[in-house]
Amino acid sequence: MLSLTYFFSRTDEGQQEFSDRIKEHCQKNELVFVDICIDDQEELKNKYEGQTPVVCVGPYVLRNSFTDTELQVATRSAFERQTRLSTEGNEQYEKKVKNGVSINNLDRFSYFFSRSYVIILSTFLALFIIVPFLAPVLYKTGHKNSANIIYKVYHVICHQLAFRSFYLFGEQPYYPRELANIDGKITYEQIIGTSTIDLEYARAFIGNEQIGYKVAICERDVAIYGSLALFGFVFQLSKKKIRQLPWYLWFLIALVPIAIDGLSQIPGLSSNWPAWVPIRESTPVIRIITGTLFGVGTGWYMYPMMEESMKETRITLHRKFAIVNKLNQTKKMVDHETSL
Repeated sequence: MLSLTYFFSRTDEGQQEFSDRIKEHCQKNELVFVDICIDDQEELKNKYEGQTPVVCVGPYVLRNSFTDTELQVATRSAFERQTRLSTEGNEQYEKKVKNGVSINNLDRFSYFFSRSYVIILSTFLALFIIVPFLAPVLYKTGHKNSANIIYKVYHVICHQLAFRSFYLFGEQPYYPRELANIDGKITYEQIIGTSTIDLEYARAFIGNEQIGYKVAICERDVAIYGSLALFGFVFQLSKKKIRQLPWYLWFLIALVPIAIDGLSQIPGLSSNWPAWVPIRESTPVIRIITGTLFGVGTGWYMYPMMEESMKETRITLHRKFAIVNKLNQTKKMVDHETSL
């Protein structure tokens, strides 16, 4: 059976009269009548406010003021479409029809995830950023094998260069290269006893009791993942109402600074560059700033965009749940009448 979904607001003028009219139409055309009040669901209210009453029959949607003729045309078109697709043996359509009359675990999970995705992703990122700090803690407490597992896992996503990482339990929180020109800090070259930069050695270098032990991801990654997680929690606290950052502002605020700071360091890692190429090394403060800009900017661009998609998922599932519930009620009534 085809269903007709009627979205309404309690504030609609003549709502009860219009509802009775739609019910009568459904009875005449053997449609399952499903009514959903948008006042009870924020995403439905945001989508349909000012447009109700809205009627959906098959893929056809009628909004606000429409005539009985338009409703009849939409209904006839929906029936003709159903007949055509059924006659053609459209497997995709038949599968969709079958899935549309029952609620499965995928539906339940999709609805749960569409409501909780921000908390899930932000919590995952928060844990993701905490674990690298456990590596030096484990090393310090003598659990070197466990610490090495963390270093190896995070090595896949981060360069882990010793002179671009934070340290715990040592004299300083970081040991920059001499090229960074940070006064009053012991440099990386001083702790390894040579001015030659061996990148493989710098990646594998973990530290010792005196200087401390390296966090398993670099300074910039700490800022990126940490700020991305933090923005997710802020977005959730705002009830997901923060508007999306325009793509060009994301490009200027998030991408350009981190690209300039990161790429401009590349010549400083090798002596094979022409003399006219500027050689520089960034500082922890600049890496934290650019990483934070990238994390916040990406979250600001990504989460509102995801929310638009998740809203549509929730609206679709709201309608499906209501239809299935009405079909089950109708079936129970028919079964009860049959048993009498």
